[in-house]
Amino acid sequence: MTIPQHEIQHFCNNWQQQLAEAFTNIDELCDYLQLATDTLPISFAATESFALRVPLNFASCMEKGNPNDPLLRQVLPVKDELLTYPGFKSDPVGDLASVTETGILHKYQGRVLLINTGSCAINCRYCFRRNFPYADLQLGKQKEIAVIEAIQEDISINEVILSGGDPLLLNDSRLTRLIMQLNEIKHLKRIRIHSRLPIVLPARITDEFINTLKQSSKQVILIVHCNHANEINDRVVTACNALKNSNIILFNQSVLLKGVNDSAQTLCELSEKLFCLGVIPYYLHLLDKATGTGHFEVPINDALRLISQVQATLPGYLVPKLVTEQEGATSKQYIF
Repeated sequence: MTIPQHEIQHFCNNWQQQLAEAFTNIDELCDYLQLATDTLPISFAATESFALRVPLNFASCMEKGNPNDPLLRQVLPVKDELLTYPGFKSDPVGDLASVTETGILHKYQGRVLLINTGSCAINCRYCFRRNFPYADLQLGKQKEIAVIEAIQEDISINEVILSGGDPLLLNDSRLTRLIMQLNEIKHLKRIRIHSRLPIVLPARITDEFINTLKQSSKQVILIVHCNHANEINDRVVTACNALKNSNIILFNQSVLLKGVNDSAQTLCELSEKLFCLGVIPYYLHLLDKATGTGHFEVPINDALRLISQVQATLPGYLVPKLVTEQEGATSKQYIF
């Protein structure tokens, strides 16, 4: 396959420029994919509350001319987002009830989560924080001092989770400053980072970024988010290899999504491909019931059947844990 010259030039740009050039217009994305918008269940109204954003790296992994492409389904705004589904709400996992006065999310014993930014490189339509009040709760520079002090004072905290949005949208100097401050907290053992960027915008994994992680005196764990084996291209392979070769521990979490990865073969292919990269399949989440996402839900009995088929096919270390998150629970709830 011949890669168009403009795409070659795009991938020579730095990650910030690639981010700026992401698709934010439905017509332009469909034109790139050689799809007619009038043949798709598109909803322009859905973008009014949750915008379209798709990096070219991710779009380039889609099959052109295929309206049912599993990667396209994850990002295309559709009419079903406007339907009302019983039990779906704006804060499906009780994040807001777990926010402390300083803005930390403190749900589970020993771990706290920082909302480092409200921005993402890609807007996944199934996002459980698509309705989250980031403007009020993201960790701006002014809140950072209070947050660090709160972690210092609570010796029960041994792990800090950087989340968002996507924390890797912070620049290296900001990340370095945060890591250096966390280094000074003696009772901390680990820094965990949750990010979709190694998969959707692998150009973010630069030598400078890796050097930033190496400045941590705490153990660093990076949880990537990949739902389908087709998301893994050569650029993703290069990024993950760079992280693995720098002794960064890599796990993956996926969301079980109707029309995306709700087949045993698809889940097996994903686990196999991830493990070849040194990424350990970790969690397979049942859908968090956020408003606008009901069309992605896979019934729990179907989910159990699928994960049983995966277990019958793969060695145990390649079978992700099937979990759900329940408001008020003390941990993720294991379904299988």
